[in-house]
Amino acid sequence: MDVTSAFRMGDAFAEGDAFEQPVHAVRLTPFELDAATVTQDEFAAFVAATDYVTDAERYGSSAVFHLLVEEDADVVGPVAGTPWWINVRGATWRSPEGHGDHPVVHVSWNDAAAYAAWAGKRLPTEAEWEYGARGGLDGRRFPWGDELRGDCNIFRGAFPDRPTHPVGTVAAHTGEPNGFGLRHAVGNVWEWCADWFSATYYLESPLDDPPGPPAGSERVLRGGSYLCHDSHCRRYRVSARTGNTPDSSAGNVGFRCAIDCTASAEIAP
Repeated sequence: MDVTSAFRMGDAFAEGDAFEQPVHAVRLTPFELDAATVTQDEFAAFVAATDYVTDAERYGSSAVFHLLVEEDADVVGPVAGTPWWINVRGATWRSPEGHGDHPVVHVSWNDAAAYAAWAGKRLPTEAEWEYGARGGLDGRRFPWGDELRGDCNIFRGAFPDRPTHPVGTVAAHTGEPNGFGLRHAVGNVWEWCADWFSATYYLESPLDDPPGPPAGSERVLRGGSYLCHDSHCRRYRVSARTGNTPDSSAGNVGFRCAIDCTASAEIAP
């Protein structure tokens, strides 16, 4: 991407939350974005090299979707306001949802930032993430166009108890890539971004390389997950955005990394 190139960021259909608007122009300095989210195997290599302890491990629990709670799990109880989430003692990036080539989950923003620094990378800004997720398609709902595709890994059936398809993550490098080569840019897992979250930031976002607010209480999450459903969370659109505290973790939250470059913006293979 030439440094003078711009794209339109935000919800062109007015279908989401008010903080997905207004649609505004953004111009980005060249960068590279990973084609897939960081996998459990990749995160395991980081832990082996550094003896890193995640927030979920330090706190002793993390949130697991109720249909994925194992029979012998040490259950603390449902998460307030979202009874389909169960706080489980001992739930970490290793289990119960760990699969080597799937996205690593039960990782907080703090954990994601630590991995990215170890890998010589960083978390993408929210603007970089949306540019990459759009795959060159300005003003569209999804990374591939305006119609939902069958291979998008979201909740199908009657949420939250009666799925018609398997519930959980799928391998990070599967699925059709978008125009920039990104896989599962929406669905599968929410992805941490570098920015602090603000519901009013789009009203003041600068044209060039918007970094997000200088401070806040939550970090940005983008892309939706395997639990997004029209009845409660239609956030598998590329413009959808939300936030959570930097030490929070759950079974549907992961991340991908970015890195600065000096030539043109690319998607890493």
